[in-house]
Amino acid sequence: MGFTKLSIDSIFSKNSFVQKNEYDFTIALAGNPNVGKSTVFNALTGMHQHTGNWPGKTVSNATGFCKYKDKDFLLVDIPGTYSLMSNSEEEEIARDYICFGNPTLTVVVVDATCLERNLNLVYQIFEITKNVIVCVNLLDEAEKKGIKINLNKLSNELGVPVVGTIASKPKTLRKLLDTIYNVCTGSIIPEPRTVVYSSVIEKCLNTLKKNLNYSRLFVKMDLFKIVR
Repeated sequence: MGFTKLSIDSIFSKNSFVQKNEYDFTIALAGNPNVGKSTVFNALTGMHQHTGNWPGKTVSNATGFCKYKDKDFLLVDIPGTYSLMSNSEEEEIARDYICFGNPTLTVVVVDATCLERNLNLVYQIFEITKNVIVCVNLLDEAEKKGIKINLNKLSNELGVPVVGTIASKPKTLRKLLDTIYNVCTGSIIPEPRTVVYSSVIEKCLNTLKKNLNYSRLFVKMDLFKIVR
């Protein structure tokens, strides 16, 4: 996968669509396809949106503005993806933005009806950044299927704030906004629990990461392929 920050700097240059200077914080919205991520984005940003294409890409993007309490937030709706392994243009954009777009916080939207499958992406993002909130969406659909999510227990297991929402009901997003505000202002400090790999991989990783300009995630992935 070998790339460095230098190799993709052009994606996030000053001419990029993401103009951060006028905002206090930048929030990336990530998630699998069809989890209601864009509905969350639309509910939070309302009419304050801009759409276009990612620089040099055919994949569309959406950015939006949200003011909450005394802070201005820029929200970036990154492409839906099942994994950060770069097998498609969408996955490449999502991975590169989380790694090098420098969002203040990444909100990972997951589907309450198939939580286990969605957590794969959550753990991959944990390898890149600590500033993560997990938004468990579609709680109404989960309830119809008899599924109940213990949000507090899930938060303790993951080590990051977990908020339940029904994106089609904007009132349920107030707690999400509160949590975003508190993480961005330092009132809440996420401590994600990353996956511990085999001792061989962890030992090699600790040796290599002192000298390599790779994300911890990609070093682990490359090493895992070698060891296998």
